[in-house]
Amino acid sequence: MAACAMSAGHAIAEPDYPSKTVSMIVSYPPGGDTDAIARLFADKLSQRLKQTVIVDNKPGAGGALGNNFVSRAPADGYTLLFTPNPFTTAPLVMKLSPSASYDVLHGFEPIINTATQPLVLVANPGLGVKTLPELIAAAKSGKSVTYASPGAGSPMHIVGEWLNRAAGVKITHVPYRGVGPSVTDVVAGHVDTAWVTFGAVRQYLQNGRLIPLAIGDAQRSKLAPNVPTLVELGYKDVVVGAWNGFFAPKGTPAPVVKLLNENLNEILKSPEVTEKLAVFGALPAGGTPDVLSKINASDYTVMGKVIKDLGITVE
Repeated sequence: MAACAMSAGHAIAEPDYPSKTVSMIVSYPPGGDTDAIARLFADKLSQRLKQTVIVDNKPGAGGALGNNFVSRAPADGYTLLFTPNPFTTAPLVMKLSPSASYDVLHGFEPIINTATQPLVLVANPGLGVKTLPELIAAAKSGKSVTYASPGAGSPMHIVGEWLNRAAGVKITHVPYRGVGPSVTDVVAGHVDTAWVTFGAVRQYLQNGRLIPLAIGDAQRSKLAPNVPTLVELGYKDVVVGAWNGFFAPKGTPAPVVKLLNENLNEILKSPEVTEKLAVFGALPAGGTPDVLSKINASDYTVMGKVIKDLGITVE
């Protein structure tokens, strides 16, 4: 009759959780921003929980393989997912096999939205533009203009195509395999512009090797308060940012989710963590699990419509 004591789909939390190593799944390779931020949280969470928290990289299929792995893991709090927001859009732009598919809205327990990463449109000075209106004018004049993104179907690709439609231009998308290569090529002038996170281009904005034109968030960012938003520049509906957060398998006990949420919220208050997040162009977020749930659901609806309308797919 023990099973009757559990609410539908939920396990009973261990009174001494965590009593063993917690695995934090990162659906991307080591070395990138997501991996580095995950390791920061793993270290701080280990200290607070007095238990080992390890980062386990499971890359593949644009992050979908690792996401699928967590969705199928035991709902006991010992397998967590740390992910950026392509978690939400990957199933909308990719045809996923059964081994990589997952339910964005109902397959996980949201824990916390850890940080936001505003997206910035940067240009190589050699293009000869210093503002977004100048870039749009150049594209409308018939000049061939390109923009890089870290991959087809990424938030950077979505905002680039959304801006194309809103401005009535065709700035050609050049997809890369990651942020690093896209930044390298825009700095070298092989591609004219790029949508990226601030952390990836901070040094180039400081030394003038790249020029910031606009950010994709609805409001200006603390990271670059002098850079206007797309909304300010007349594209009132074009709002795309990046975020990251923690999820657990569906059915993870509420006390476990609460414990993790509380500890991660405290971690986000640390000046050290705020300073380290800023290196990656990220700002601490936090809040209840419901905050992440609403962000995820909103992205799924809004981005889903944009993706469908623009025909964005990943082959």
